[in-house]
Amino acid sequence: MAARSIASLTISFGLVSIPVKLFSATEASRAISFNLLHKACGSRLKQQYLCVKEEVQVAREDMVKGYEFAKDQYVIFTPQELKALEEAGTHTADITEFVPIESVDPLFFDKAYYLAPDKGGAKPYALLARALRQSGRCALGRWAARGKQYIVMIRPVEREGADALVMQQLLYAAEVRSVTEIEIPKTEVKDAELKLAQQLIEQQASEAFDPKAYTDEVRSRVEAAIQKKVEGQEITLADAPEPSGQVIDLMEALRASLEKKPAKRAPATAAQPAQPVKPAARKAAKK
Repeated sequence: MAARSIASLTISFGLVSIPVKLFSATEASRAISFNLLHKACGSRLKQQYLCVKEEVQVAREDMVKGYEFAKDQYVIFTPQELKALEEAGTHTADITEFVPIESVDPLFFDKAYYLAPDKGGAKPYALLARALRQSGRCALGRWAARGKQYIVMIRPVEREGADALVMQQLLYAAEVRSVTEIEIPKTEVKDAELKLAQQLIEQQASEAFDPKAYTDEVRSRVEAAIQKKVEGQEITLADAPEPSGQVIDLMEALRASLEKKPAKRAPATAAQPAQPVKPAARKAAKK
């Protein structure tokens, strides 16, 4: 099934405007979720809101939003006040600068979108994608949508010989914790230990990351368990693995790791896809 565009926008830098279509690059909706049921009769549970002071149920039309500025002290905002604070959508991603791709720490990566040229945008789209790839840079800019303002990074990706563009939503600096907040003691590393560690890395090195080599085994187990439940079968629970012993000698652990040959990864084409959950099971698992 062909992907469906979720929005249209214009990438703007200098006097150049590129109309593009926006597609979700990930599928978070594929996560399996469960409903809360009454244990006694199996009926769905309904969420209720209770006033902690009067101990009564509060209807949605009687709710307001408040910000706790001090312990148990709130300032209240009306829906109109909150709406006025939102950023107006512009349907434009305004590029402000071009920076080396490697200068953007992946810690700042948030949601990703594929971009495809819209009507009349094929030529400037291809030009920007090729220029970014050859320069080793990405574009940074701002994008307003759903009442919020986002930092976005537009970077090239190669797909089957063609240059495509991905718009990566970035986190703000205040949203990323500094590594200085955690304590990492300074520790001496011996040359011999470092050499063995490097040998171990080289032994298990690959030319590139292949996402198809990794599958969500937990999801597969849950789907299989759901199918068994739907078909009225019992589920056999596997015993938890025994915890491994504590490593005492680092050098011995490194040598033992080098002597142990890593398991060969099966080619991505040979991997067997997980069996999909049948319609009845999907309905039972749907939230």
